[in-house]
Amino acid sequence: MRQFTNLLGNKTRTNKGKKRQRTQTMGMPRPQKSSRGIEIKSPREVEIMRRSGLIVATVLKEISEMVEPGMTTADLDAYGEKRIREMGATPSFKGYHGFPGSICSCINNEVVHGIPNKKKVIRAGDVLKVDTGAFQGGYHGDSCITIGVGEVTPAAARLIKVAEEALYKGIEQVKAGNYLLDIAVAIEDHAKAHGYTIVEDYTGHGVGRKLHEEPSVFNFRTKQLPNVKLRAGMTIAIEPILNQGSRFTKTLRDRWTVVTVDNNLSAQFEHTVLVTKDGYEILTDRATL
Repeated sequence: MRQFTNLLGNKTRTNKGKKRQRTQTMGMPRPQKSSRGIEIKSPREVEIMRRSGLIVATVLKEISEMVEPGMTTADLDAYGEKRIREMGATPSFKGYHGFPGSICSCINNEVVHGIPNKKKVIRAGDVLKVDTGAFQGGYHGDSCITIGVGEVTPAAARLIKVAEEALYKGIEQVKAGNYLLDIAVAIEDHAKAHGYTIVEDYTGHGVGRKLHEEPSVFNFRTKQLPNVKLRAGMTIAIEPILNQGSRFTKTLRDRWTVVTVDNNLSAQFEHTVLVTKDGYEILTDRATL
């Protein structure tokens, strides 16, 4: 996520009600500008990214199936790194701007960029976010899921469901000729229709040879970020974050972990998506596994 392109993303600062859009990408720091601008991938590059995306999808699917109360987020991180390397890739996140983990793991009110920790025990009823990336063949894949651990409250289950739906509402707008704003409107409208807020401190991003590339893929209506026209061959990470309460966030003392300001729950889903002439291809699709 951009502001993992601030460190992991793009950030919006708010001061006395006046927004200064400085989006941060989720995942880690701002999209890195290329001298070539927004990069259009060739068929060869797309094929490499399919492999990177498959690795990410496999790891997240396996983590979703293995996680259980009593495990720690460090356990998930160790497993994720092991599997990424077994499949011939390296973890995209580890060492990125100093981030120590191969996954970002966030629980309940934690929003993004949570550092895996052997002391952080996962409990029944937790809302667990797991974000990871894999780098192989010179290209990255990037994806995030939210998992309800054991039996969660109806309110938590509803948040998770709507957050995933919001991602797919956005993806449905992806095709050559459409604009980033089409994606954002679909996501924002779905979230707000169900009573949730969209975190505006972080956005999605382009992805490819670099983990965070241009453009910033925003999930909310804005005139402060470029409304880029989608072209076939673009690869973008779409990753809305929905909160139960306030959309505002704060960063903890570790300078990575971001939490909701009101301690309400947060949920996030993300896919790396290829823009095609007639639509899209989800490069990190778990449904095909």
